[in-house]
Amino acid sequence: MATKTNFCVVDLVFLLVLVSVSASERTKTVEFNVKPGGVVHTFSEGIKEYECSFTYASQGGTNEQWLMSVGLSDDDRLFSCSVWRPQGKSYLFFTQFKAELKGTKIEYANAYSQAATGGQSDMPLKPEEFTVGDSTVTHNDGKFNAQLSKLTAIGRTRHDEL
Repeated sequence: MATKTNFCVVDLVFLLVLVSVSASERTKTVEFNVKPGGVVHTFSEGIKEYECSFTYASQGGTNEQWLMSVGLSDDDRLFSCSVWRPQGKSYLFFTQFKAELKGTKIEYANAYSQAATGGQSDMPLKPEEFTVGDSTVTHNDGKFNAQLSKLTAIGRTRHDEL
């Protein structure tokens, strides 16, 4: 009887480890510095063959710590990317930005001048401030008001069932 109980516990532990390994391979959150100075910078992160790249130029202030999270759905059909400043509001002035999802076609995207923190809500940019394309989200020259604190995009992968 003890052998059967031990076997079940070992199976359960193995299953939990397998699930946590699978989940960790499907999501990543990494920290990076957003640097002012007007120079164009790119930060990228990916899972499997899918990648999110965030390209920007900003002015004013000093470096800010930002986060990028990427995720792949259990069925490999959706790839998501979020880029944001955890403190909620960036004090940098962005002269440009572009997020690109490689290997997907964007189905949903939004950009925000303020990210939700401490009881504050996300504050979306006006629709005329940015454009969502098949694989990119980018600022609109002359209409973007230089405030960016969060960007999210979800793309449908080209994953085919056999």
